[in-house]
Amino acid sequence: MDTKYAVLVVDMLNDFVTGALKCDRGLAIVPKTAELLRGCREKGIPVIFCNDAHIQNIDHELKLWGDHAIAGTPGAEVIPELALCSADYVVPKRRYSGFFHTDLDLLLKELGVNTVIMTGLHTHMCVRHTSADAYQLGYDIVVAKDATDSFTEEDYQYGLKYLKEVYGAEITDVDSLLESL
Repeated sequence: MDTKYAVLVVDMLNDFVTGALKCDRGLAIVPKTAELLRGCREKGIPVIFCNDAHIQNIDHELKLWGDHAIAGTPGAEVIPELALCSADYVVPKRRYSGFFHTDLDLLLKELGVNTVIMTGLHTHMCVRHTSADAYQLGYDIVVAKDATDSFTEEDYQYGLKYLKEVYGAEITDVDSLLESL
């Protein structure tokens, strides 16, 4: 079976990079993430943004993290540096996983995808939970280690180790990935 990729960009939103749940380490991955997205778009590989889009005063996750990425607000928008384009897909999510009660699996199946390239924030939370569901649904997982991060180095490394050991994720960097696609 041929490998058919899609890039999943998890929570690269204003509130996660510069806003309510700002992650300084998130700024560091923006250039490599943008490079990966440009390269994949040029090769016809689908880019799918899995974005928190919470309902204020309703969503369970807000009890733990406070208001962030409220649907329809600037905080819930993709950061401008990643240049969301008309060929990209956006899957709003209300929990950590991009698959939980969304149409992400249906979209990937309709696109013929069997391998997801994980990028974004945070390797130990939303990237991890999205990867968990991807694995359970039968997708192979590749993690672009220089296009993912977490609040701390410890959380980042823990997340990568978990993804590799538990889901068999291939951990690579953007340059190597672009060369292999």
